[in-house]
Amino acid sequence: MNDSLGHLVDWFRHSSPFIHAHRGRTFVVSVGGEALTEGTAAGLVHDLALLSGLGIRLVVVPGARPQIEERLSHQGATIRYVNGLRVTDADALACVRDAVGSVRLELEALFSMGLANSPMAGLRLQVASGNFVTARPLGVRDGVDYLQTGEVRRIDTTAIRQRLDDGAVVLLSPLGVSPTGEQFNLYAEDVAVAAARGLRADKLLFLHEGEGLVDAHGEAIGELTVEQARDWLEPGNMADSPVIAQLARAVAACRGGVARVHLLPRARDGAILGELFSRDGVGTLVTPRAFERLRTAGVEDISGILALIAPLEADGTLVRRTRERLETEIGDFTVVEREGTVVACAALHPIPETNAAEVACLVVHPDYRGGQRGRQLLRRLEDDARAAGREWLFVLTTRTAHWFQEQGFAPAPVDALPASRQAFYNLGRSSRVLSKPIG
Repeated sequence: MNDSLGHLVDWFRHSSPFIHAHRGRTFVVSVGGEALTEGTAAGLVHDLALLSGLGIRLVVVPGARPQIEERLSHQGATIRYVNGLRVTDADALACVRDAVGSVRLELEALFSMGLANSPMAGLRLQVASGNFVTARPLGVRDGVDYLQTGEVRRIDTTAIRQRLDDGAVVLLSPLGVSPTGEQFNLYAEDVAVAAARGLRADKLLFLHEGEGLVDAHGEAIGELTVEQARDWLEPGNMADSPVIAQLARAVAACRGGVARVHLLPRARDGAILGELFSRDGVGTLVTPRAFERLRTAGVEDISGILALIAPLEADGTLVRRTRERLETEIGDFTVVEREGTVVACAALHPIPETNAAEVACLVVHPDYRGGQRGRQLLRRLEDDARAAGREWLFVLTTRTAHWFQEQGFAPAPVDALPASRQAFYNLGRSSRVLSKPIG
């Protein structure tokens, strides 16, 4: 198998849990009009079509800011901003209608392409658009009449779900109509938030301009809880960055019942696929609460634990455990679960009629080493052992003695093990024994 084919096969194998997890889910995608002005639209639509083909229910909300500005400039008109909000007069609204209609038609054309030897070859994809968004005027605020600038009043979720049930990709316009027939200029991102909240979407994805969020060391921030996101929204913190405006909307979406909001750099080719089908993604995930959990294992985790420990059993690092043995011991295990996948595990086996317990099978997936998960697991086991009245821990290891010594364990002779454990000591493995008092 050549390197490129091997990489492809490996990617498919690692992405298969995500493919199964996403099938049948509803995702709302917000993308700015810049995607249609910089030659990236075809690649983006191909990726969205692939998601649809994998059974994901898609609602796409395209913006049209650069297209509107181009038409305004050509007409010699402007959209005035007051207190950060647009004031849309009649001339500007005409440009908005023209630009939004143009963007919609262009996207429909791209979704309809089925040329041979292209990523869309043989694809017949329905695109549905219509009067799904009911708007109302912003009205007069602080003495300013915002004219034809509006806000979302209602999303027709029933009609959208019907189109999604038919297998269509739904396009929502940043142009809404009131019950009286008036048209209003809306922020596309606000339409996306309203749609995600109304549909109780599984994910809301913002493709933002510019760079993403980075920490003080320049490292990309992979995830934030809503509470952590609020710190980024403090005045003066990256105030001019496009991603900050989307972060505020992400918080609003989470508070409205959306479980996952993803902030992705629009200019990065394949950002959506990289985010949805890899363990760590390429952007920033915002959630109501941390989506990585440290918890007691259950029988539903057995397959995940077996898959995690199998490579280490194969190379002799761990003693083999059958499924039957794991089923009887599953109550001793603690796991780290990330997006429904077990990425780390460890077991605490109490030794009957002693004040000791054994730490065993502490494993962290290779993709997640270096994130302190091993230490977190060990601290959890130590706390559990203390709560159960145990006064010391021991561990048998062939390759990780130095790591355990860094965590406070010290070498000990085999005869320091409780007698019942000594009886099962495997002389052939010559495991090193380490112990740690915790009383």
